Amino acid sequence: MTKKHVDIWEKCLKVIRDNIPYQSFKTWFEPIEPVKLEGNVLTIQVPSQFFYEWLEEHYINLLKKTIRRELGPTGRLEYSVIMDSAYSESKPYAVKIPTHDKRATKNNPVNMPIDLNPTKTRDIPNPFIIPGLKKIKVESQLVETYSFENFVEGDCNRLARSAGWAIAENPGKTAFNPLLIYSNVGLGKTHLVHAIGLRVKNNFPEKTVLYVKTNEFVNQYIESVRNNNQNDFIHFYQMIDVLIMDDIQFVAGKEKTQDVFFHIFNHLHQNNKQLVLTSDKPPVELKGMEPRLLSRFKWGLAADLQVPDLETRIAILQNKLYKDGIEMPYEVIEYLAYSITTNIREMEGALISILAQSTLNKKAITLELAKQMIDKFVKNTTREISIDYIQKVVCDYFNLPLEAINSKTRKREIVQARQLAMFFSKKHTKSSLATIGLHCGNKDHATVLHACRTVNNLLETDKRFRVYVEEIDKKLKL
Repeated sequence: MTKKHVDIWEKCLKVIRDNIPYQSFKTWFEPIEPVKLEGNVLTIQVPSQFFYEWLEEHYINLLKKTIRRELGPTGRLEYSVIMDSAYSESKPYAVKIPTHDKRATKNNPVNMPIDLNPTKTRDIPNPFIIPGLKKIKVESQLVETYSFENFVEGDCNRLARSAGWAIAENPGKTAFNPLLIYSNVGLGKTHLVHAIGLRVKNNFPEKTVLYVKTNEFVNQYIESVRNNNQNDFIHFYQMIDVLIMDDIQFVAGKEKTQDVFFHIFNHLHQNNKQLVLTSDKPPVELKGMEPRLLSRFKWGLAADLQVPDLETRIAILQNKLYKDGIEMPYEVIEYLAYSITTNIREMEGALISILAQSTLNKKAITLELAKQMIDKFVKNTTREISIDYIQKVVCDYFNLPLEAINSKTRKREIVQARQLAMFFSKKHTKSSLATIGLHCGNKDHATVLHACRTVNNLLETDKRFRVYVEEIDKKLKL
């Protein structure tokens, strides 16, 4: 039998789901677990302090209204924040939402700090310190153009960007230390960590910030062993205030390097210095790592960068063109954003190819030129037809505005276009029925299944409709 606290939270989720964007609901509410219901107090479990702080900052009013709707005017919500297993001695931390309507103030601290390390550790002499070695000037290795101003925010990166911004405002003193940003290649990890470092330097000129690629770190360590000056190497890194290490997965399988990094990590963390790491996988999927190191990666926040949606891809291209002072027809930008969907770096590379072709051959940038260049570019990479691109081709074919597919209208021509978009999405993508429905007017999987059956039936009975399908299919494969 379903427990009452689960029932109450499910009812709350139904209301919340209808009041916020789907991606926000998936990110911030799906991971929450209801724990217990005592009287009019519902306790929910959240994955981290950062999660709790984000909910309090962005969804406090929605949560209050929803809880009071289900539990009455005196209904309250408490959070149980998950702690890392390394801190298993600490007691669960609960925070109450007050019953009045005012937000947190200095006299009413809703967002109370959570002590992530409540057990006092004894001071251990650092064996790597070399007496008399003074702090030296360190070149940060940061790229000035990789700033927050040039980083386009979207649903795909909002969590990581928000955490990075918070770190840059208060390095070493937030709950997300370390911050580990992970994603596939070409989605902006390196740009974001450079942006964090640059903002720290701007906000705190006295702090020493260093960006280093992990393979460079490994080579430096090997060189220090060869020259018998490992102590100098280690102490140099222990003097850094904000250490940014890119592609941390490259220390996998290197036991000695991991051991050295373990000591550097501990020293920096214990002294409230900030660590920012990137990886191509989340911590749980990193192979060849020592458990004690993986455990430390989980002390702060692991945030992923997802594939950007169409609007974000267009915004990225427009931002780059604006910064470079270049004008380009919107239809060309749109075609490029539709054609390359899974890698920002590749998309920007295709943009540069179009600009180079136009400049060298003194040709105007037209949609035809863009198609020639992008088709060549895409043939040399893995092309994946996206749901966005399918919708674009279907709408262009029937001369309909793109937003029509996502509208609630029941006009015959729009319903038919929406059904065809669902049909081709099922045929040409690996997306689930639920995902296809979400992108086609927020429909459920049953609607997508019905659309596919309708299209198949019309293919057998309507010759004109069959021509539509064949012509659209050819356009998708061009």
